[in-house]
Amino acid sequence: QVQLVESGGGLVQAGGSLTLSCAASGSTFDIAAMGWYRQAPGKQRDAVAAITIGGTTNYADTVKVRFAISRDRTKNTVYLRMDSLKPEDTAVYFCWGNRWDRDYWGQGTQVTVSS
Repeated sequence: QVQLVESGGGLVQAGGSLTLSCAASGSTFDIAAMGWYRQAPGKQRDAVAAITIGGTTNYADTVKVRFAISRDRTKNTVYLRMDSLKPEDTAVYFCWGNRWDRDYWGQGTQVTVSS
């Protein structure tokens, strides 16, 4: 019912910045929240940031100062601006959405931060 497509990943130097985008399509109405998770090699998938339909944001403690999530309702798109990137931020970043208490996932975009 909901399709999520991420873009914007890539290779950056430590201290650099990237902005990820996630475009929602399909049954985009009634989406209660969207956000970002990440999964490093050999690790579990962890929540990074989320934003509700009302605009409330939540961040993991490790990224709260450096990352910012935002949304563009006109484009049904959420963004994750990542500043002061560290090698430990290297992971596949997945877009996440929730509609009618069901979770939807994008296929992921790779972010690699070199030291």
